[in-house]
Amino acid sequence: MALRLSRRSFLAGTSAGLAATILPRNVFGANDRLCHAAIGSGGMGGGDLGAIKSHPKAQIVALCDVDANTLKGAAKRFPDARTYADWREMLAKEGDKIDSVNVSTPDHTHAPATMAALRMKKHVYCQKPLTHDVYESRQVAAAAKAAGVTTQLGTQAASGIGDRMAVAFLRQGVIGKAKRAILCSNRPGAIEHYRLKGPRPPKGDPVPPHLSWDLWLGTAPERPYAGGGIYHPTRWRAWQDFGTGWSGDIGCHIFDAVWKGLRLTAPKTVIAEVQKSWLESPERRADTWPQGDHITWVFPASEATDGDLTLEWFDGEFYPPDDVQKLAGFEAGKPGYPAESAMVIGTEGTLLVQHGSGPQLFPKEKFAKIERPKLPGRDHYQHFVSACLGGEPTESHFIQVGPMAEAILLGTVAIRVPNTLLEWDAASLKVPNNADAQKLLRRTYRKGWEAEGL
Repeated sequence: MALRLSRRSFLAGTSAGLAATILPRNVFGANDRLCHAAIGSGGMGGGDLGAIKSHPKAQIVALCDVDANTLKGAAKRFPDARTYADWREMLAKEGDKIDSVNVSTPDHTHAPATMAALRMKKHVYCQKPLTHDVYESRQVAAAAKAAGVTTQLGTQAASGIGDRMAVAFLRQGVIGKAKRAILCSNRPGAIEHYRLKGPRPPKGDPVPPHLSWDLWLGTAPERPYAGGGIYHPTRWRAWQDFGTGWSGDIGCHIFDAVWKGLRLTAPKTVIAEVQKSWLESPERRADTWPQGDHITWVFPASEATDGDLTLEWFDGEFYPPDDVQKLAGFEAGKPGYPAESAMVIGTEGTLLVQHGSGPQLFPKEKFAKIERPKLPGRDHYQHFVSACLGGEPTESHFIQVGPMAEAILLGTVAIRVPNTLLEWDAASLKVPNNADAQKLLRRTYRKGWEAEGL
């Protein structure tokens, strides 16, 4: 039976005074390896663990997972690692033995676990979309800056040559000044696998003996467990209490090159169009995410843009418009346009970057002789480990991508207040023209799960 730590006892072990003494071990030059702990050891977390361990100087010393079966499987891969069910217990007991953690859990757990690690001055690799709520992203980015540690968001393609080349082209102004950006994720099969129409089951099921359901719920409002994989282990993304919808889940990947390349800042406004059947169902609107949405942000003018920039996101049953597809040489209504991609339309041409691939420039004949930057290969995870050990800064550190996550999560707020233009006062963290949207920027954590700094 895992030790259950109350908020009081956990914070007593990580108070400001103690946190100041629990520095990353490599700060003192006492080791040339990274002692790493995992919060979330299966699914995406299992992949993260393997990738981090692939660095020759990384050592996995502690594992945490609320599912005993998952934890058992991870322990077989890393037999020397100590195991825990509660990440609070792990941080309290391992604080002087670890240098870094990865947070690879459902979205609603990201912020409290990441914040606790940052306050202990641990390096953190956190899966996208960084946090569940807008407010959390602001606080986590600020905490990362204050801690002065290495951080990395789980946007693996951001370290790839393709995305980095797209960033370089945009920063060089190869397509002129940006007029419009179109992002999409219409991955075949995604709706059926990850999204649920709901509503929530009318009654709960017995909790399997291998799952600590209360720990899995964490900060989220209490609800009965339901079997059939409806929440754990993967379909939690469909529920507002746990996930951030398709735009939140995949948005950080598709946004990244555009955000960095155009050096975007906080948007001025955002509005969302959503699936009609979801819009007309109060039960679904209160609990699940729609199976399709179209979000539009307006970003303020900058040196990289031709006036204010309109950036649109399409997923599910919403697809990029015909005129956009034709710009890249695709015939509207027929297969071919990349299902997950970002397009930037500029004053001198168009850039299209397919997720996981390199950028294309249009018209092709105009850019046929363009010289592509020569970039070295880079592994997202190994780059993180090397940075923790004193190497060059990471590609997607929280200070840089925190504001991007904020903008993406503001889009999820717009989804829940659909067909309403929301004004955004980033400095004050307010939606001044809509009280309903304002309430969605920050949740109240479940009693006993309040987190210092959040």
